[in-house]
This record gives sequence, structure tokens and C-alpha cells, in this order.
Amino acid sequence: MQTRVCRLYGAKDLRIETEEVAAPGPGQVLVAVAAGGICGSDMHYMSDGGIGTIRVREPIILGHEASGRVMAVGAGVTGLTPGDPVALNPSRPCGDCAYCAEGLPMHCLNMRFNGSAMRLPHEQGLFRDRIVVDAVQCVPLLDGADLGAVACAEPLAVCLHAARMGGEIAGKRVLVTGAGPIGALCVAIAARAGAAEIVVTDLQDTTLEVARAMGATRTINVARDPDAMEAYAADKGYFHLVYECSAAAPAIRSAIATLRPRGTLVQVGVVGDTPMPINALVAKEINVQGTHRFHEEFAEAVEAITSGSIDVGPIITASFPLEEAAQAFAVAADRTKSVKVHLTFEAA
Repeated sequence: MQTRVCRLYGAKDLRIETEEVAAPGPGQVLVAVAAGGICGSDMHYMSDGGIGTIRVREPIILGHEASGRVMAVGAGVTGLTPGDPVALNPSRPCGDCAYCAEGLPMHCLNMRFNGSAMRLPHEQGLFRDRIVVDAVQCVPLLDGADLGAVACAEPLAVCLHAARMGGEIAGKRVLVTGAGPIGALCVAIAARAGAAEIVVTDLQDTTLEVARAMGATRTINVARDPDAMEAYAADKGYFHLVYECSAAAPAIRSAIATLRPRGTLVQVGVVGDTPMPINALVAKEINVQGTHRFHEEFAEAVEAITSGSIDVGPIITASFPLEEAAQAFAVAADRTKSVKVHLTFEAA
């Protein structure tokens, strides 16, 4: 059986190719992919040939956000039958290392994650018409589920884990810095959890409009109004909780300045070495909390999307068929127009 794949050979060298796909083996499932979301990591691979010290060292099929429909199941697979719609979890912790044994599979020493160039050979991704995956990666959906929306389960799972790491939200004044897909989904989670106030900052009006649709109570374009955050820094700060999703040094400084004493900064965005105002962290006894990937939150994200408790629709700003992947990546990289861009496949 033939399948088209979206393969990157190096920076700006993206090709749509055709290759054979095998039948599923024991414990495996053949899935026809329906939709896949272009993530920031995919865009970094495309534009720069890597992210930080992680480089594309061999051709890699991109993509780790996807949904689809089961075509065939291998021996020993139960609970899945051909025709079933599924969400695809790209995360495959080993279950045997020290961190998995401690109940910390997101820190697995042998993690396999679709579409990642961290290891060599690279872990091939989900941007293809058909793929064989481990059955445990498939979360079954009810018939009629919106497969485009469900393809947002992976980034929503990242945000649900960030929310868990940040602690109580109800009644809190929340700041979200950066209104890309992750920031917008953090807004939706905070709104669902009963935050008293949700302020969102970004450099683009398009992304801020989406943040408002996701539940922001105020949005601030800090490129146009750079002084708007100063009032929140008065009297040692205003916000109880910040989800820092931009990884931009000015946003991190602003987040710390506007956090009240003993507030919590959840660092969601990823960046290289960045200076931080340590004096302010110490003087205000601010909690700095990192957050990395997800585990049980993937199933929670699927449930939130399919139940309608979180509407991811506003973040999906464009969709392109696989053969137009280069254009899709170009649109995704233009933050004046886009938040989340999807590719659609043969099963769509």
C-alpha cells in the first residue's frame, strides 16, 4: 500500500514523497490520517533545520498533532476496529526507566515522540496519509467527532499539564504572555477553571482576537501600547498566576514585574539561555514552575474537545491539503494571519 509523506531534508527543503506502508504487526494499528496541526517545532525544523542544539541530521517526516481513522488492526489488538475514529498520541514513554517507574513518564529517558529529531535515528512523524502506530497511541472517539478539532488534542494536553503544574486557577487573576496556539489554549483552560480575570499580551492583533474568542477578559498589543502593563506592576504586582508562552525575554521580565508576591510563573514557552531578574524573583518570593509535555492529560484533552467543554475551533485559522504543505508552512509562520494551521489528508 502506498502513502504520501511530508518529509524534511533540511532547512526549507520540504518534499511530498510516496512510499510503501506495511501492514500492522502485533499490537499495531494502521490509521488513515485525517488532519494534522503544524506546531512551532515543525516550523523551526522547516525554517532553521532544527531547534536550538537539536538539528535535523537525516530526512524526517514531520508532525506530532494528528487524528484519523483505523483502517486495519494487528494481532492481539482489542478495543479498536476498522472505521473507528481516533486521536493519535505521539508520546511513547518506555515504561521501564527510573522516571517512568517514579510516575514521571514525561521525563522518560528513552522517550519516543513522533516527529522529533532529538534522537538518531529520528522519530518519524504523523504527516502522511497512512501510518502504522502502536495501538496504545490511539484514543477512540465517538462516531461523528470533529477530527480537525481532535487534532488539537496534543497542544491542549501540553496546556492541561501546564495548568496542573501551576496549581489552583479559580478566582485567580491570570496573565498569559503570547497568544499563539499554546497561549490561546491556556486562556481557554483558565476560563473553564473559573479565573477571575485573564489578561493576554502579544504583538499581533490577529492572535489577540483569537485569545478573546477563547475567553480573555482583556488583550493588550504590547507592540502598539508598550506602557499598558505598567499599571499591573504597581504595589509589587497584580497577577496571581502567569502562563509565559512566548519565551521572549521582554515578556518574561514583564511577567515577573506584574506578578504579586508569592505568585507563580509557569514557563511554558521554550527558549535558549535568557536573562531573568533574579532580584525580583527573590524579593517577591515568586514561584517559578517549568512544565514539559504531558501524559494522562492527552486523554483529558480528547475528552475536553469531544465533550465541548473546550472549543478549539477559534485557534484553527487555516487548513491546506497535504500537497500544499509548503504554502501551509508559509501561512503558519505569518503570525499576522495565523494561529494554528492544519494539513488535511486522504481520510479528511
